[in-house]
Amino acid sequence: MNKVLVTGATGFVGRGVLERLSWGEFLTTAAVRYEGIEASPVLKTFRIKGLQSDTDWSCALSGQDTVVHCAARVHVMNENAPDPLVAFREVNFHGTLNLARQAAAAGVHRFVFISSIGVNGGETFQHPFSAEDVPMPHSPYAVSKYEAELALQALAAETGLEVVIIRPPLVYGAGAPGNFGSLMRWLQRGVPLPLGAIRNRRSLVALNNLADLIVTCITHPAAAGQTFLVSDGEDVSTTELLRRMGQAMGHPARLVPVPANWLTLAATVLGKRDMAQRLCGSLQVDIQKTRHLLGWQPPITLDQGLKKTVEGLAL
Repeated sequence: MNKVLVTGATGFVGRGVLERLSWGEFLTTAAVRYEGIEASPVLKTFRIKGLQSDTDWSCALSGQDTVVHCAARVHVMNENAPDPLVAFREVNFHGTLNLARQAAAAGVHRFVFISSIGVNGGETFQHPFSAEDVPMPHSPYAVSKYEAELALQALAAETGLEVVIIRPPLVYGAGAPGNFGSLMRWLQRGVPLPLGAIRNRRSLVALNNLADLIVTCITHPAAAGQTFLVSDGEDVSTTELLRRMGQAMGHPARLVPVPANWLTLAATVLGKRDMAQRLCGSLQVDIQKTRHLLGWQPPITLDQGLKKTVEGLAL
């Protein structure tokens, strides 16, 4: 039985990974910072003070075969750190490398690192991102993730630890943080949204699909040393996504057709240009490498993912 340590186990992605692991032959340990996950015959918990450069992971790593590293300092909407890059590096770079070094020393075979599509860049134009593109991280968060990727690859060459890197785009599902959950609630309340004329193309990934790929990467021999992109395999505009979210809820979305350039201008004036880029810009990913090398297909479609999201979302 493969013994797996999952970090960030109480987070949005971590919980999805734990649920998917419960289906198979895995003995799982959940690393948590607070109570919230109950132990079971196939799930142990290990409490840590945080993902820091001096965290002692020795007890949690003892006897483990694989680490799935979901924990991270993620995007902060109201950033108050004097230097955001320093704050992101402390957790996402130094904390990750500390964990990985201890994992290698403890005899862990494989380290699955959940990175970010932001390592590739913030927007696509003529071509989707691929795993072989030259990285162009566009934010302090993405920079910290890319630096962690490089450090993990160097550690793999030094120690033989098998490192697998996964860069997801926006992950959605019940309980999704950030803008996706807000959009769901606005649609449920019937709020008119000025997003009825957006012609962009964006890749998303349902939590179920991401968790399935993560579990595939735990055991698949071809995953070692590779970087993978992941999505539902269907790209949609923001307008189409909102319409299909409304269909999943059982009532139509109320969308006002405001031109995208007007929205971008207004958002820039209000200091919300990044939000406008996420709603109006394109970000597509190419998952052919993931499909071909691993023989992996997204288990559920976009519409099925939205339906699951609505069923499990407290609106």
